[in-house]
Amino acid sequence: MDFEFSDNLKNVKSSEIRDLLKYIHLSDMISFGGGLPNPETFPSQEIKNILDDIIDNYASSALQYGQTDGLAYLKNELKNYLLKDENININPDNMMITTGSQQALYALTKIFANPNDYVITEAPTYVGMISSLNANSVRAVSVNMDNHGMITDDLENKLKMLKSMGIKPKFIYTIPTFQNPAGYTMDLDRRKHLLEIAYDYNIPVIEDNPYGDLRYSGNKLPTLKSLDANDIVTYLGTFSKVMAPGLRTGFTLSQPEVIHRFNMLKQSLDLASDSLSQYIAYEYLKRGIIYEQVPKTIELYKRKRDIMLESLDDNMENAEWSRPDGGMFLWVKLNKNIDSSKMLKRAIENKVAYVTGSAFYYNNPEKNTMRLNFTYSKDDDIKEGIKRLAKTINEEMKNY
Repeated sequence: MDFEFSDNLKNVKSSEIRDLLKYIHLSDMISFGGGLPNPETFPSQEIKNILDDIIDNYASSALQYGQTDGLAYLKNELKNYLLKDENININPDNMMITTGSQQALYALTKIFANPNDYVITEAPTYVGMISSLNANSVRAVSVNMDNHGMITDDLENKLKMLKSMGIKPKFIYTIPTFQNPAGYTMDLDRRKHLLEIAYDYNIPVIEDNPYGDLRYSGNKLPTLKSLDANDIVTYLGTFSKVMAPGLRTGFTLSQPEVIHRFNMLKQSLDLASDSLSQYIAYEYLKRGIIYEQVPKTIELYKRKRDIMLESLDDNMENAEWSRPDGGMFLWVKLNKNIDSSKMLKRAIENKVAYVTGSAFYYNNPEKNTMRLNFTYSKDDDIKEGIKRLAKTINEEMKNY
């Protein structure tokens, strides 16, 4: 049969990151390509104990369809956690439990923007947001970054330019803390400036904060949501990095009218997120396990970050890289003549993998860039992998 498909997904491409996962399983391959939390951080025994109690006490509801906006028990625990952890005071009615943060990115793009509308993203930005924009036929204008995060002066200039063209972006998307892919953290002055600009131009802000709890150095900075005096920030969080990614439990905080529309859309996406996973997250918070688990994760990831940075310092030439205070990634800029996409074949032959920087740009990519994940690989593999990567780059440089 010859199928005729709609135009809805004509702009959707397979994720380079997902495609790279196949290389993880090749013999002797060292991959810095995935965004995978380390399995050593999974609280397996604690979750096993929680599951036993859930089946004993909540089976009839935990194995049943749930409310579209999420489990009330979980939302109440989240309220307490967010107030303590991020100084965010939120009414549970202004929460939506989601199937991972990715669902929220897709849904919020559809809620705020029409096809061919514009939004603002960082450059580079999270590949999942790019996928959501493409799936909804929404366009992006990119704002430059440096070691202090989004350059808000550039944001203001871009908005002035768009206004002169009669274009008002539908939202500003940012990962201000330990940004994916670059690892940069937006400083406090820029956070305040971003909120001032968004308020002046009457543009909503979407703050994605999957890595905020994973700080290894430096001082904690307030979230945009906690600084938001004008109720313009929609906040995305997830349990994937502080509990287990396989449970696919995230949450969105926003204004009632946004949550109402999200509720209606979610009914057509999955009716409701997984009830069992929500009960697990509820007990994980209620029992305080998260406060015991996160420090263990930080200890592991800090060591791995330091090993990667030391290995880069010892082995890498013709490159510069970010030095993140937390999160899971760092960003490498190579000699301007190197195209990391073309170099990837050579890297795979040398048994090391990364994600090319081009994957993280909506348009006009910096082709001499790459993202490295430091959380997943074994310590010795990080050292060996960086040596292989340095060897690959040196071989590539001989062509120039």
